[in-house]
Amino acid sequence: MEFALVKAIAEAERESTPSLTECQMHENSAPVGGSRMNRETRLARAERHDDDPESGARNEVAEARRISREPAMGDYMLDAPRTKRLPFSATMKRAISTAILLGTGFLLVSASPGCSEQGVGDPCTPEQEYDPSFGGFDAREVNVESKSFQCRTRICLVNHFQGRVSCPYGQLADGQKPAAAKSACLNPGDSTKAVTGLTNSADPASFRDPEKKALVKAQCVDRTADKAVYCSCRCADANGEKPSGQTFCDCPDGFSCSPLVTSIGAGSNEGLTGSYCIKSKTEYDKNSSCKTPFCDPVTNKCD
Repeated sequence: MEFALVKAIAEAERESTPSLTECQMHENSAPVGGSRMNRETRLARAERHDDDPESGARNEVAEARRISREPAMGDYMLDAPRTKRLPFSATMKRAISTAILLGTGFLLVSASPGCSEQGVGDPCTPEQEYDPSFGGFDAREVNVESKSFQCRTRICLVNHFQGRVSCPYGQLADGQKPAAAKSACLNPGDSTKAVTGLTNSADPASFRDPEKKALVKAQCVDRTADKAVYCSCRCADANGEKPSGQTFCDCPDGFSCSPLVTSIGAGSNEGLTGSYCIKSKTEYDKNSSCKTPFCDPVTNKCD
């Protein structure tokens, strides 16, 4: 009698629990960080093989509970055009029930698991930094890296940031580290490879920028990487609207929808223009932002 009750409850849980397929919006998922050559993974379903019927019923309950709590990786990717608007709040609110046998009766407990969060605000390192000739970003500019495999949103936003995410204190024009810094700038994909500013490692004169050479500016104290570089999503078009034929997101708590990209130029992807979710109180002011001070290993530590 007790076994039949457990089995019935397990079946009810299994049918009412949101599956990974229901929660995910794409087949592929992307890990945050890790090797550049292994940034795409696929969801795998667990298979159970148990000949004992009573044990199988208990496993069914445990599996239903596990799946109901497990986030679906790869949710809410922005790498392809769609006509649906993405509701970044949890969309699955089906209640599941678990039963605990207490003698001849049972206690019923309800829970409401949802799909995984959107990943806005997750840290990311822009692809440009894997190039040893790249001398860093300019604080006067905004860079939107689409199809980033480090972000669940597929967008790594560089919002008026100076220098390199992977090198807060920068380095001198000759490639030497600043005084008191642990090291000069290194390639985030290979810590044995220095940032040289050279487009051809075999040619010592092939600087990407002959004037700056290997120079990498230090990050600004008021706009360090954690404040200006992270995963984001497009929350409105260049007119501040959300037309139904395009994909947009709703900014989560702690973020605001801010117009960042007004025009990219003729023949470019105008689908990247518009507003993006940025961290609250990190708006850029051209008259005061990123002026002084800069990160320094002694006076203004940023690591």
